[in-house]
Amino acid sequence: MKWLLFPISLALVMSAAPALGEPRSEQSQVRKERKEGNVRPLREIERRVLPMMKGMQYLGPEYDPTAMAYRLKFIRAGKVMFVDVDARTGRIINQSR
Repeated sequence: MKWLLFPISLALVMSAAPALGEPRSEQSQVRKERKEGNVRPLREIERRVLPMMKGMQYLGPEYDPTAMAYRLKFIRAGKVMFVDVDARTGRIINQSR
């Protein structure tokens, strides 16, 4: 019985592999841009934005390599808010509630 489950488990893992690779390529892209001096470090941007978001819980960042922008995600009272920051300048370019 165990031997029957192994091929199924392997197929599930293999089918998830491309999805698992996407964040890694996003991370490698931002790392490359950072190394080349094209974008500011995420920690620097977080130090600037987080104090402005009083009373909100920080859920984490995403990086959009096409827009060269960080999207910081926050939540308060069940409402999600995104803050988009230009990764090159550190300037807030959009807030959505």
